[in-house]
Amino acid sequence: MVKRLALFTFLAVFSLSMTGCFLLLAGAAGGTGTAVWLSGKLVKEVDSPRATVVSASEKALAALNYPVTKKIVDDTVTQIKAEYRDGRTIWIDVRDVVPKTSKIEVRVGAASDKEAAREILTKIDKYL
Repeated sequence: MVKRLALFTFLAVFSLSMTGCFLLLAGAAGGTGTAVWLSGKLVKEVDSPRATVVSASEKALAALNYPVTKKIVDDTVTQIKAEYRDGRTIWIDVRDVVPKTSKIEVRVGAASDKEAAREILTKIDKYL
């Protein structure tokens, strides 16, 4: 009985983990999917390399009159910090997913303003 329970538990966990990986791969293959609100950030994957998305992000911030205050470039992520019109900090993280796909994460303020983040992400999309 214990062996059957252990086997059932293993198979259930294995099935769920495989489903999650499949959904992740399906989402990456889809590319320009819908933006999702996760952990206080608006997150979206796009079919563009990181350099292109960073350039589009900088153009979007300039068009919205949000001055860039800092830009940090790493091997797998570029973070752009800017100032929102009321003084809150804007964080835009652009991460490599695969060579021609990137993930954009936008957060506005410590408590994170979903509508402000959506405005910025929409503007970034226009420059892609």
